[in-house]
Amino acid sequence: MTDVVSFRNVGVRYESGPEILRDLNFTLGRGSFHFLTGASGAGKSTLMRLLFLALRQTRGEISIFGRDNIRIPREELPAIRRKIGVVFQDFRLINHLTTFENVALPLRVAGVEDLQIRKNVTELLEWVGLGDHINAVPSRLSGGQQQRVAIARAVIGRPALLLADEPTGNVDDRIAMRLLYLFEELNKLGTTVLIATHNRQLVRRFGHTQWLLEGGTLHDVTNSG
Repeated sequence: MTDVVSFRNVGVRYESGPEILRDLNFTLGRGSFHFLTGASGAGKSTLMRLLFLALRQTRGEISIFGRDNIRIPREELPAIRRKIGVVFQDFRLINHLTTFENVALPLRVAGVEDLQIRKNVTELLEWVGLGDHINAVPSRLSGGQQQRVAIARAVIGRPALLLADEPTGNVDDRIAMRLLYLFEELNKLGTTVLIATHNRQLVRRFGHTQWLLEGGTLHDVTNSG
């Protein structure tokens, strides 16, 4: 299994404060599926930002798709980020675009034909339960609905790497299960998946590798019960 991501002795600190993350050593193999757990403030979102190339480490080495993140020229970052689907906690939808237009955006950037965009986006929005809200702008949607739009946008292009930060935090258990099945189907197609979550029930039910971020370091707690 080829590594999509590799961290070696990575640490992060802000200004002169203590390290938020320290001595991170792990890989994300192609087609792997991991859950990332940890208390609020443990650094899960910081780790996600490192993986999305939105933040640089203070020390250590990070490889993304075989590239040293420090050596990637700024002008090449957008192309690499297009290989990564991200679900942010604050959703980051474009307010003046409809549900359909927000989800279609990655496909338009990739140059997909309009008929294929219409088919793919419509099918996915039906799957996540938003078929009746296809023309709504974000301000007309609930928090849970906005979250599902953000998830649909993240997965529509079948990214090589999917990063989801608390993707089920604003939806009920039925929708949460449906979204996790969607992530699993994407994973079966080869996408590497990392999900940060507090939902231990989902973690136990789906049984993938579980990492705990605690004290700034990462621990494999998959078999700890």
